[in-house]
Amino acid sequence: MELLEHLCRQFAYDDWASREVLAGLGASPHPPARPLQLLAHILSAERLWLERLTQQPQSLPVWPEFSLDQCEAQIAALGKLWPEYLGQLSPAKLSEKVTYKNSKGEPWTSAVEDILTHVVLHSSYHRGQIASLMRASGAIPAYTDFIHAVRQGLVE
Repeated sequence: MELLEHLCRQFAYDDWASREVLAGLGASPHPPARPLQLLAHILSAERLWLERLTQQPQSLPVWPEFSLDQCEAQIAALGKLWPEYLGQLSPAKLSEKVTYKNSKGEPWTSAVEDILTHVVLHSSYHRGQIASLMRASGAIPAYTDFIHAVRQGLVE
């Protein structure tokens, strides 16, 4: 499997996993506030990185205060935006460099493939935090393991 195809698969998984977390939060009668904050951060950070990749201005704060409905809208939008972006990439473009400023205003340059890998890993990291917080509050967290998604045919 080539790298671009692998990344497309990872973003399909990421979209599914975000939807699962949203459903889990929505099903919990009294979810703690922090998991929703973390999901909002995941979605905002994904949009921020897409904006950096496409040289667009930052449209959301890094730590927004989203409701479940706002998270759902962001997931739906990102579920269209990422495949559109990835669909226009060629394998050669993955090694191209993107210059941007981080949230502290520091200038950086990173390869497209490194940014894409970071986005998926960053989201997965925070989904793990959400699962831990949900479990600690007595709720059942969403089952978002990659291998589960593959085994169930949820990600091809």
